[in-house]
Amino acid sequence: MKRPQFFGLHAEPSKKLNWFLCLIPFVLIITMYFTASHIRHIENPSDKLLPTAVEMVNAMGQLAFHEDRRTGDFLLLSDTISSLSRIFIGVGAATITALLLGLNMGLYKGLRSVFNPFITFFSMIPPLAILPILFISFGVGELGKIMLIFIGTAPILIRDVTLHVANIPKETIVKAQTLGANNLQITYKIIMPLVIPKLTDAIRLSLGSAWLFLIAAEAIASTDGLGYRIFLMRRYLNMDVILPYVLWITVLGVLIDFLLRTFVQKAYPWYSQTK
Repeated sequence: MKRPQFFGLHAEPSKKLNWFLCLIPFVLIITMYFTASHIRHIENPSDKLLPTAVEMVNAMGQLAFHEDRRTGDFLLLSDTISSLSRIFIGVGAATITALLLGLNMGLYKGLRSVFNPFITFFSMIPPLAILPILFISFGVGELGKIMLIFIGTAPILIRDVTLHVANIPKETIVKAQTLGANNLQITYKIIMPLVIPKLTDAIRLSLGSAWLFLIAAEAIASTDGLGYRIFLMRRYLNMDVILPYVLWITVLGVLIDFLLRTFVQKAYPWYSQTK
């Protein structure tokens, strides 16, 4: 009887085994953390560097279920809403821009010649390097933060869509023209549905950068948001708040990624089958 191979070139773990293998790194990290936390608290019960599970639960319970004395808000909820609204507006604007501009740049070589060099050049500028310029130009309010997310994600999305459209077989366009489709119909009725699932995958890959830009902006100039709360708690070494907030941001990112992946699988099953 052969032993099952887990990591061979042709190995295909079962669904249950796959879940078990996925959990191993998480279990190891959690075990290492709480072991180190327990050791530190034995030596110093007031240690703040590695808070215990009870300390983190109590701190998050205070932020999630008790109104803030100054504002009357539930801070975890208000911070989450503020950050998600900025992410959705910034990435949403970048997505619409990438879809319209990248789609047309990929199909029409004249537009590609006009915009592609500029967008390629602009995409090489580190967004955080121009953060002071954005705050001076658009203010330190919501617009400045949203523009940072937009500028940080839009050029990459545009280039990805342009490349994908340019690689679509020419036979697809020729067949549509043979059947009588005009340029607008080819662009928005035939090619655009082929682009949306690819664009959704590109958004999934850009979300990590979007969160980075958001937290940087909130840390520098904000009075609410997940990034603002993390850097506010840093002043007081409140790791019992910082670590759960980081975990909460991760959970939100995973949830958004899951929803986007599910959308593609349900709306464009042919795309998932061709990958």
